[in-house]
Formats: sequence, C-alpha cells, structure tokens
Amino acid sequence: MLRRILLLAILAGLIGFGVFWWLTIPATVAASALPAYHPNLANGLTTFNAGGCSSCHAVPKQDDRTKLGGGLAIPSPFGTFYAPNISPDPNDGIGRWSEADFVTAVMKGTSPSGAHYFPAFPYTSYQYAKLNDVRDLFAYLKTLPPVAGKVRDHDLPFPFNIRRNVGVWKFLFMNGQPFIADPSRSAQWYRGAYLVNSFGHCAECHSPRNFLGGIISAQRFAGGPNPEGEGWVPNITPRGLSDWSAKDVAYFLESGQTPDGDSAGGSMVRVIRNTSQLSPNDRDAIAEYIKSLPPVEGPPKPVKKPAKDS
Repeated sequence: MLRRILLLAILAGLIGFGVFWWLTIPATVAASALPAYHPNLANGLTTFNAGGCSSCHAVPKQDDRTKLGGGLAIPSPFGTFYAPNISPDPNDGIGRWSEADFVTAVMKGTSPSGAHYFPAFPYTSYQYAKLNDVRDLFAYLKTLPPVAGKVRDHDLPFPFNIRRNVGVWKFLFMNGQPFIADPSRSAQWYRGAYLVNSFGHCAECHSPRNFLGGIISAQRFAGGPNPEGEGWVPNITPRGLSDWSAKDVAYFLESGQTPDGDSAGGSMVRVIRNTSQLSPNDRDAIAEYIKSLPPVEGPPKPVKKPAKDS
C-alpha cells in the first residue's frame, strides 16, 4: 500500500512538473512570420521616444540619450534589476540580433537564447504594439552608436531569480492579445489610447500591483506605491487629475510643468525628456485619452507618523 502511494505521488509530481514545463515554454516569433518590409526610420524615432527607451537604457550620468549602454539600477520588491545594453554593439548589445529576435523580445518577453525576460522589461504593455512599429524601432536602434560594456547580472534572491518561473507569471498577467480600441472614438483618441497602453506603458508605473507584481486591473492608472521603492506614483485618472484640462496634460508632457507651477520629479523627469520629443499631435492624443479614462480611486496612501519630540 505504501509503495502504491509513493508511486502515485511520484506520478502526480511528474505530471505537475510536465504541466509546469508546458505552461512556461517561452513564446517566440519566427522569422518566417515577418513578411518583407521597408522600415520607416522616422516612425522608429517616434516609437523610440514614445517607448521611453532612453529612460532605462541610456548609460546613467551622461546626457546623450542615444548611448544605450544600459546599467541603470531598477529597484523592486523582488530585487534589483539592471537595464541591459541595447546599443548596436555586436558583443555587449543587440548588434547581432535578428529582427525576429528583437520582435520576440519586445512582444513576447523572450530572449534570443530562449529564456524569459523578467517583467521589469514592460513587455506586458509592449505586447500591444503594432508589429511594424516594433520593426521600425529595431531599424532605428541600429542607426545609434554602439556602446561597449556588459551590464552586470540582476541582483535577485531565490526563487525570483529562476527565469522559468516567469512563464507562470506571464500565464497569469500577459494575455497576448492585440490592442483593441473603442471604434466609436476619434482617430486622435485611438492614437492616444494606443501610445499610452503600448509603447508608453503608462500603467506599468501608474497602477498598484498585487503581491505577485501584477497590475491590479480594477485600479489601472490609479497610482500607488512607487515600484522603485520610494514615494508615491500619482493617480492619472480624472480622480487624480480632476483639476487638469487636456491642454494641461499635453503641456506637462512637453515641459514637465504642472498647472499649479510645480515641476515633474523623480523618474518622471526622464519620461518628460522622451515625451517632449513627441509631436504636438501625439501629446494631444495622449492627453485626450488620459482625460477620457473613468475616475478610479487608488489605494490609500500610508499615513505619515508624526515625528517624535527629541
């Protein structure tokens, strides 16, 4: 009897492991799925700015947004991630990547070696990008200067450092569906919705997350604790921006100046360096979409304890 129970336990374990392995197979995009295409470098630049590529991947403490040698430390509740080198350097960057490698990385979160990327890389938003926009971005990145230098490994404790486990996370939080917008809306609204939800990946910072690090869908865009560990990310639904007009939002994306005369701080400074490079039409489109969001109450901010008398 004991032997039978042991055999059943082993069989159940093998079945469970098999299901786990099947669920966590990294998704890829085959080169054969990419038809002949002539890249649009101007659109690649727009996509580069909309995606905020330089915010994470530019070499820290220097002003050239095109030196994408990586190295920025990105703290999180799961450990510290380090943005990789995505310059065209053939040894340390993506200079030897194929177009299919790049599309797979951006839209599926899978590396050229077939491993899962950690979701500090916001592919849960990039999955909604249009294929040709991703291809244009790749073509644009190849025009930038190569930067030598291998970025250090992420600093993650067990079990968060096991990449295969990310496949379960993707199963829970990555739907793999194309971006679908409200057909009754204007073309400008659609453009804003597309930029915000795909390359702009605004929800990645402006939404609270659950204990597994997945966005809480019911409070999307409603702000919450800074994923990088310090401060509070504001609610950008009308609940948080009730006093802002669409023009205020567009001007903030251009200048970093708020309606009350304050200015952007923290990581938003890097974001403004990108959005300020977008066309006025794209900034207006983003503003129109943001102002159309339903008002959502975000998580309560922690109450600051009064300082003790010395």
